[in-house]
Amino acid sequence: VRAFDEALIQVFFVRNGKVMGREHFLINNTEGMSRSEIITEFVKQFYSGTAFIPKELILSEDIVEDEKETVSDFLSYLKGSKVILTVPVKGEKKHLVELAYKNASITFEQFGEKIKRDNAKTKGAVEEISSALGLEKVPERIESYDISNIQGFFSVGAMVVFENGKPKRSDYRKFKIKTVVGANDFASMQEVLTRRINHSIKDSMDKKESGFVRLPDLILMDGGKPQVKAAKLVMASLGLDIPICGMFKDDHHRTKGLLYEDKEIYLPANSEGFKLATRIQDEVHRFAIEYHRKLRENAQVDSILNHIPTIGEKRRKALLKHFGSIEKIKNAEVEELLEVEGMTIPSAEAVYSFFRQQKPETK
Repeated sequence: VRAFDEALIQVFFVRNGKVMGREHFLINNTEGMSRSEIITEFVKQFYSGTAFIPKELILSEDIVEDEKETVSDFLSYLKGSKVILTVPVKGEKKHLVELAYKNASITFEQFGEKIKRDNAKTKGAVEEISSALGLEKVPERIESYDISNIQGFFSVGAMVVFENGKPKRSDYRKFKIKTVVGANDFASMQEVLTRRINHSIKDSMDKKESGFVRLPDLILMDGGKPQVKAAKLVMASLGLDIPICGMFKDDHHRTKGLLYEDKEIYLPANSEGFKLATRIQDEVHRFAIEYHRKLRENAQVDSILNHIPTIGEKRRKALLKHFGSIEKIKNAEVEELLEVEGMTIPSAEAVYSFFRQQKPETK
């Protein structure tokens, strides 16, 4: 659907003839472009940035003639098998195209202004960051990393992903640090990034569709020069050229600015670009802290439960899985403890009595 220099594209995700999901995309600066040109550019950009490539694309307009073969070959290469491009003229597929067009028209009419505002907060914000950094290409996929530990214990890494300015939570990843001892954020970050890139290489070779396959267009590190240096050393060792930018905070632990190519860059505090950078930094920090806290709680549970007679490793794991936290185990009644797989009456009474500082009655 078009209006002046804008176009809204509706995408239906279809499986076995049923619509499983839908997304819409607002495209700017389309004045002077034909419908075929808009569809062609969208298909190239959209499917170069997604791990899943369908075996057939049903289009409302054909790909531009002199690019049809190139686009088809490109998609087939990404998928690893033939991808068919179809422009239906009748039947169920034609009905799907008409349904998508109708849906796009209604969406644009009812929510056009809201979509524009949301677009400014997402894609527009990414464009602001790209411009401030002087990047040649506006990054579609941004990955951000953070390390969390307390005096070197339970060191973990976190990776969050934003695509076109929106969080893509299905691609978030957590890393338990394996090769670094103590509070060494520099080495921990190198381990995390190396493992992330190696996952991408392996999944690509295995033709596996995963959140690791696609590499980022921009990496945002939670921190300043040390974090950026760690990331650059990893990318250089792997022969990758990915822009890496730090996000540093003020004395109140709030996002202050960006560090790129050894230069501090400050975005206006009321700009959408600054707000997006803040959201990304807060999100990766939250995700890292959340994982770190979970590991600490699990370790605490294991440590406490180790002192309870009849509670071995299997029962400890079963209790933790069933209740989720030490507090819930502490407050559980014997009947509730017996619901846990592998628990017997003596073991349930042992746990109950342990947390209430009394000995189980002898039967």
